[in-house]
This record gives sequence, C-alpha cells and structure tokens, in this order.
Amino acid sequence: MADTVDGGPALFRLVRFWSRRWSIQALTRVVQEPDTDQRRVQHIQVVEAVAAALRTGEQAAVTDVAEQLGLDHSGASRMVRDAVDAGYLVRGDSVRDRRRVVVRLTDSGHDLLIASHDWQRQCFDQLTAAWSERDRRRFAGYLQRLADETIR
Repeated sequence: MADTVDGGPALFRLVRFWSRRWSIQALTRVVQEPDTDQRRVQHIQVVEAVAAALRTGEQAAVTDVAEQLGLDHSGASRMVRDAVDAGYLVRGDSVRDRRRVVVRLTDSGHDLLIASHDWQRQCFDQLTAAWSERDRRRFAGYLQRLADETIR
C-alpha cells in the first residue's frame, strides 16, 4: 500500500544516506582549511561524544567516548589521543578518582562543536525548507524527543 507510513525503513534509509555523505560535507563546510582529512571528521565525532558525555555527567573519559561512538576502548583511545594532539581536548585527572584520566573540551574544541552544530542546523533548514514552519517545528521536536529517549 503506497499510502502506508513506515517509519522504520524510512529512518534507516535516511541513516544510510547521511552516513555516506555527511563526512565530506562536514569537511568542506565546518573546517575551512586546505589540509582537511578524515581525521577532522573523527575530531568532530569525538568532540560531540565528549560533549554528550558531559551533559549526562560531571566528567568524560575514554570509556564514555567509546560508549557514545559504539567503539571498543582502544579505538576510542586513539581517537581521543588524536583530538588531544589536534588541540580539541585536554586530558586531566578525575577529581573523584586520581587514577582515572578524564578529558574536557578546549576552546578550540568548543569552537569545533559550535561549528558542527551550526552546520547541522543548516542541513536541517535546507532539508525542510519547503515545509511549513509548524511542520518543521513538529518534526524537530520529534527528532529531539527520539534522540533524548534513545541516546543517554
């Protein structure tokens, strides 16, 4: 039936579409330097993961990044190390457990996060430009709700 709304397949069709395209667009729009590469995308992912972990707790560690990105600890550790080397994160000792290393965003990390979110908003605005303001707000609310209920 052509008129049947089928959210599951539609959601995953969008996920597949954007997973193939977003990194190239993110590189060309968020970071305006000639030496951009795939690591910049990873930096954005790590910065987003650290920010998400900090929203739910007082501190963020490599294990939080691994959980946010669905990676094993060693993969997340390499990505965190690269983001530290690039100046987006800084390592420090946990205030609760001196044996635990935590990470926080630097000013450059905050700037990258802001630029990433601006680009994401532009994408949403472009994709829904032909929609009524009411539909855009409703859809944005549903997306926010889905994200809040799914990703903690």
